[in-house]
Amino acid sequence: MNQEKILKDPYYKSLTRKILLIIIAVSFVPLILVSGIILNRFNVSYHKKQNEHLRELVLKHKQNIDSFLQEKLNSIRFMSKSFSFEKLNDEEFLRNSLASLQMEYGSIFEDLGIVNEKGIQISYAGPFKLENANYSDAQWFKNAIQSDYTISNVFLGLRGAPHFVITARQYRQGIPWVLRATISFSAFNSLVENLRIGKTGFAFILNRNGEYQSKPRVEAVSDKVYSIYNLIVNGRNIKDDVYFSELDDESENKYLLVASLIKNGDWVLICQQEKSDAFSELTNARQITVLIILIDSIVIIITAFLLSRWIVAKIAKTDDEKEMMNQQIIETGKLASLGELAAGIAHEINNPVAIMVEEAGWIHDFMEEEYLSNKENKNELERALLQIKTQGKRCRDITKKLLSFARKTEATIEDVDINEVINDVISFCTQRAKFANVVIRSNLQEKLPILRISHTEIQQVFLNLMNNALDALEKRGGNVILTSMLEANEIVVSVADDGPGIPKANLARIFDPFFTTKPVGKGTGLGLSICYGIIKKMGGIIDVRSVVDAGTTFYVRLPSKRMD
Repeated sequence: MNQEKILKDPYYKSLTRKILLIIIAVSFVPLILVSGIILNRFNVSYHKKQNEHLRELVLKHKQNIDSFLQEKLNSIRFMSKSFSFEKLNDEEFLRNSLASLQMEYGSIFEDLGIVNEKGIQISYAGPFKLENANYSDAQWFKNAIQSDYTISNVFLGLRGAPHFVITARQYRQGIPWVLRATISFSAFNSLVENLRIGKTGFAFILNRNGEYQSKPRVEAVSDKVYSIYNLIVNGRNIKDDVYFSELDDESENKYLLVASLIKNGDWVLICQQEKSDAFSELTNARQITVLIILIDSIVIIITAFLLSRWIVAKIAKTDDEKEMMNQQIIETGKLASLGELAAGIAHEINNPVAIMVEEAGWIHDFMEEEYLSNKENKNELERALLQIKTQGKRCRDITKKLLSFARKTEATIEDVDINEVINDVISFCTQRAKFANVVIRSNLQEKLPILRISHTEIQQVFLNLMNNALDALEKRGGNVILTSMLEANEIVVSVADDGPGIPKANLARIFDPFFTTKPVGKGTGLGLSICYGIIKKMGGIIDVRSVVDAGTTFYVRLPSKRMD
């Protein structure tokens, strides 16, 4: 069978689809499962790795900022303890001290000042005119006069620029005074900005009130991060002093926030990064995975398509070979049946031939008579000639039927009257039935629907069933009844005998090839197998009912619709 026939045949088209779907399913399920498991494990591992990386960065930056503040605070505390109030109150000494600090730390220290218990700056060294400045209402002073040392929040103050101060409190004759130093906001902000994470990550600092203590590189999700400080202070969702969170802005852009407390819990250091940037490698891995799966899917589909067609082509070739073998088996069965019919057919032909010979003798005798024109002789001659013609036609019909059955022909689909086929088979078997003392009877329903089937094949089925019935009755004689009827949408033909029946153990095997209960040399075991294959090909069913010592009935059911 060529490829074009395979594509057009509904059976092979359906088989191709089923094989294609099975191959695709068997290939895709492991691919998706394995890819999903690997991607999931990579996703978990990457999230853990990224979180650890962010944690280390934040903790390191926290340490740097705390060290920066502690170092500057220690310098001021050392000055306040090492020098007396009188010494530090000397503006010349204070200017020299500021110069020493700036030489050591650069421009981080902007100025120095001595503030009395009333908040008046009584001594000042620095670039601004802040002598006698009144800080009594400033929050930093209120905190400073109450504590040994403080680091204030960032504020604008009298100079109108963001800055924060470090203070150390000392006593003179029981009266407190404060040494204050202004820390450069730009220098401190540069330290905070040194933290860079990916393309979009940056750091900033908030105080307890959610106010910026550094200038963020870009706008932060400020309307939502203010609550982070309270979450951290309350000790929720913290692991090793690091807090992880995800927030989104009004445009639904997602951000990662990693935070940790600094300055003894007064400030919180927050690192913000776009989630897409933080997990860009994971996104790339997913895209590569999807691309690989897509390529594999295309390869699988193409392979499945080609493989399914190749498999179906092999099956079709096998079916063709099987069909050829079945045809050979059918022809072999015909020859076997023909051998069984030979004796009966020969006797059937001998009778009309004997009559023809006898009548031919009469003609010869009459022709020798002198008065051929005698009317009585002429009538007798015409009668003899008519008898010869009639019997000759009978011989011709018998031999024609025999040859049409024995001749190897293709299974041609044609209009078939099932009752005519049954009558032909009965005529074939009449003589053999006489010898076996078997009475053949028929009960055929008239006007059955015409079937579109192979005449020779259905004839072969009924002839095999008749031969089996005659074989069963050969030693004991009996009856064979052929019945045809229309039931629902089926034409049912039964061949029943009252022979010895078939043992129950053999009923399940009688349609198997080469299974026979006849003596060696009597049967091939192919007759019923051939019948089963022919009826199945016609879309029908053949089955059997048998009772030991009561008889056997074979039923052939054929759909009554026209078969094309």
